[in-house]
Amino acid sequence: MARMFHGLACPCCDPVVAKRREVIRAGLGGLAALAGLPATAQAQAVASGARTIRIRRVQTGESFEGIYWRDGRYDRDALRRLDVLFRDPSMDETTPMDPRLFDVLFTIARHVGSDEFYEVISGYRAPETNAARARQSRRVSRVSLHMSGMAADVRLPGTQSMGIARAAADMQIGGVGLYRRDGFVHLDCGPARRW
Repeated sequence: MARMFHGLACPCCDPVVAKRREVIRAGLGGLAALAGLPATAQAQAVASGARTIRIRRVQTGESFEGIYWRDGRYDRDALRRLDVLFRDPSMDETTPMDPRLFDVLFTIARHVGSDEFYEVISGYRAPETNAARARQSRRVSRVSLHMSGMAADVRLPGTQSMGIARAAADMQIGGVGLYRRDGFVHLDCGPARRW
């Protein structure tokens, strides 16, 4: 139920207004992704109505290269394959990954002008895996978005970690953590923040 503001539904709390804002943000996010592309690539992306991603899992060597979104919707088969690729390899456990994470990866790769495979160091983490990592390092959150299928720790060959982190932070499209010493960047589709 929306709160009342001078006898009217509060615009900050109204679920209809919130949904409209979500749709507008999604549209603006798509425009921001296209803005980072060269003109010919922008035209191709608009004409094909497709988003592609290239992923290689460091621990298993498995990879995915292809379209995960086309004609205004996510490709279910591609998402299932990505769920397996992003699984917790130590537990061999999968979860449905939040497809907005792939949108973050897609947008950043286009923004930095890379068509390399992302190297995924960590995707989904089972609660047991995350708890074990949190005991080993204070840098691991006990309520990590990795456990919700909303985060990945990645590298993008040919692009400095600082460049990836800066691009993601400038676009404010999710959480960004720079782990320069370890050579990777944490990206997620949660609220915009950085560390």
